[in-house]
Amino acid sequence: MNGKLIGIGVGPGDAELLTIKALNVIKKVDVICAPKSSDSKPSLALSIVQGFLDERDDSYQLLEPLFPMIEDETLLGEYWDNAAALIHDKLNDGLDVAFVTLGDPTIYSTFSYISRRIGDRGFEVEIIPGVTSFTGCAATAGISLGEKDEIIVIVPKVDERLERILEYGDTFVVMKTSRHRDDLEKMVDQDSRSKDVISVQNCGLEDEKVFTDFVKDKKYLSTTILKFKKDK
Repeated sequence: MNGKLIGIGVGPGDAELLTIKALNVIKKVDVICAPKSSDSKPSLALSIVQGFLDERDDSYQLLEPLFPMIEDETLLGEYWDNAAALIHDKLNDGLDVAFVTLGDPTIYSTFSYISRRIGDRGFEVEIIPGVTSFTGCAATAGISLGEKDEIIVIVPKVDERLERILEYGDTFVVMKTSRHRDDLEKMVDQDSRSKDVISVQNCGLEDEKVFTDFVKDKKYLSTTILKFKKDK
C-alpha cells in the first residue's frame, strides 16, 4: 500500500499556533519533509515543529530538499522535480510524508508545485491548513483585516496590477514587503484617501516587530497591511 503526502501549514512562527490536527500528524508521521532555501540555513518550518519531533518516542525520517530563492522557473522546476522524486520513493515504500510549510499550504506555498507532481503520479495528497502569516500579523498588530462588506486584497508582488485595483479595495495585505517597499510607498502616497500603514516583521518569532509605517530594512519575513479609511 502506498503512502500519502500530507501538506501541513505550521503557521507564521509561533509553535503554539499549530492546529491540533497538524500536531497529531507530526507526532506520528513516518517522514518529515522540510525544504530549506540554502545548505547553510536551517528550515524555519522545521524549527517550528522541532520541539514536538524531539518529544517523539519513535524514530522518523527527515528529508531536507533544497528550494533556493531564485527567479529562474526552469531551474526551480528542477529542484521541485528532485524533491518530488525523493518524496515519491518514500511514498512508494508505503511511508506517509508530511511536508511542513510556513503559513498555509494553499497560499503562495511551494507545496503546491510538489503536490501537483505527486498527485500526477497517482498518490493521495491531503492538506492540513495553517494560520496564515497575514492573519497572524493582524492579530499581532491588534487590528481587524475586514469588517462588513470591506474588500481584502492579498498582494504577493507590487506591480502595475496593484496600481490598477488600489482604488477598489479597503484593506491590502502586501507580502514580503522588503522586496518592493519603495514602489509600494510611492504608489500608496499617490492615493488621496486617509490610511493606516502597519508592518510586521518576523511574525510569531522571538524578534517580532510591529511598525506603524513601511518597513525600512530588507528582512525577508515582512508584511505590510494597508487599511484605507472610508470617507464619512
